[in-house]
Amino acid sequence: MQIDTLRVFCDVVDTRSFSEAARLNRVTQSAVSQRIRALERMFDRKLLDRTPRAIQPTAAGEKLYEAARAVLARYEELLEIMQEESFEPMGTVTIATIHSVGLHEIQHLIKELFRSHPKVTARLVYRRSDQIYDMVSKGDADLGLVAFPKERRELVQIPFTEDRLVVVVPPDHSFAKRDKIPLAHLDGINFVAFERDLPTRRAIDRLLREYGSQVNITMALDNVETLKRAVEIGIGISILPRASVRTEVAAGTLVEVEIADGVFTRPIAILLRRGRTLSKATEAVLQVFLENDPKRLALAREATS
Repeated sequence: MQIDTLRVFCDVVDTRSFSEAARLNRVTQSAVSQRIRALERMFDRKLLDRTPRAIQPTAAGEKLYEAARAVLARYEELLEIMQEESFEPMGTVTIATIHSVGLHEIQHLIKELFRSHPKVTARLVYRRSDQIYDMVSKGDADLGLVAFPKERRELVQIPFTEDRLVVVVPPDHSFAKRDKIPLAHLDGINFVAFERDLPTRRAIDRLLREYGSQVNITMALDNVETLKRAVEIGIGISILPRASVRTEVAAGTLVEVEIADGVFTRPIAILLRRGRTLSKATEAVLQVFLENDPKRLALAREATS
């Protein structure tokens, strides 16, 4: 049995998805199934209950999950110990991120990390904001990336970047020919929004209220990718971070229109657990993500030492 097999099993339990576990581990879905079957043969126990709607660990699977999590944690500790004997960062860094940031804000940084630190692996885990706070707090993620960060005593926030918010419409919409539009002109218009409990949704709601605009929400979604598809097919317009629509704007499937009332941004922060010593691999990720900015790197080191 290999460490990678235990990691795959834990990812299936965590995500309740074979396809998501395959993505996280950069293997095929078939390979994930084979590894789960190998574990079940090894222990002569059924480890997962599979239904059309969900994947749940059995009683034996729960026991294996808890034990495997402990083994993986000790393995990462071993890697960190061995790193002390090496000048080169190595190991896996788990990054919990919201979809829009993971897909559109850090992909070029991940490429730079692979180039500059080939022995460091960035493991991206896509979660909702509240789950990211919990993962970093519990040590299940080495760092998190969230929008509109909120204070939590056990976490430290490192400013990462800011996304400019723009109005996004399909190419055949009447707004598509305009360079700028006042938010008041959105009053009564069909609007595709993020789900109500997401920080970006709450911020956009406040912005619309401030400028006296009451939109007609036709659909609420938790994922920026599905939200963009809804705008493309004409279900409504939206307000989104500019970085998340670059590909669609370049392809001509969406049009961005600046907000005439001012420049409004979505702050993004890196979350670290306060007092948790940074591994060399995590330091390498921070150096790339923070572009070796001495002030922000010093803030991260001071808060986690």
